Amino acid sequence: MSKRAMIAAGGVVAGLILIPLIGFWLALLVLIGVPVAAYFTLDPSQRRRLRHISRKELGR
Repeated sequence: MSKRAMIAAGGVVAGLILIPLIGFWLALLVLIGVPVAAYFTLDPSQRRRLRHISRKELGR
């Protein structure tokens, strides 16, 4: 299993653990909000480079 796949699997597990603890909508907000917050912490040049990378290249 690749490192990226392990991170994705960890995110799914975290989401499944959060649902019974804090409710579905709040868990969904956390699972969507964390990557969005991470995106906004990037510099504008990093965001621009990330937008131009294809999905296939991101999966490597």
